[in-house]
Amino acid sequence: MKSIFVAVGLVLAGVLAAAQTARKADPVKVDPKHYKVEFENESVRVLRISYGPGEKSVMHDHPNAVAVYLTDGSTRMTTPDGKSVEQPAKAGGAIWTPAGTHLPENIGSKRFEVVLVELKK
Repeated sequence: MKSIFVAVGLVLAGVLAAAQTARKADPVKVDPKHYKVEFENESVRVLRISYGPGEKSVMHDHPNAVAVYLTDGSTRMTTPDGKSVEQPAKAGGAIWTPAGTHLPENIGSKRFEVVLVELKK
């Protein structure tokens, strides 16, 4: 089970390899339908992310973060260069997500929810 989370983390690291230092497209501002701030202080921002079946976002970026899956699901992450990777997720799993830009899409048949803890510098 642990190896699955490591593999998913490595895939996500590859997808988000183009690290961004400045916020260009804050997901809360460009896609408030899917992103909600649950908590924020000088160290972290905690987002609740929720996508219905087949829903997708717009291109946006995140700083380094930890994602905790609330539901099982499957997403497709597309990067600005047009490459995409499909990612399975298991409820209760947690992965490291390096800073980067992407366009997520729920390719599963059920609602997909995740809590993302974004780290501030």
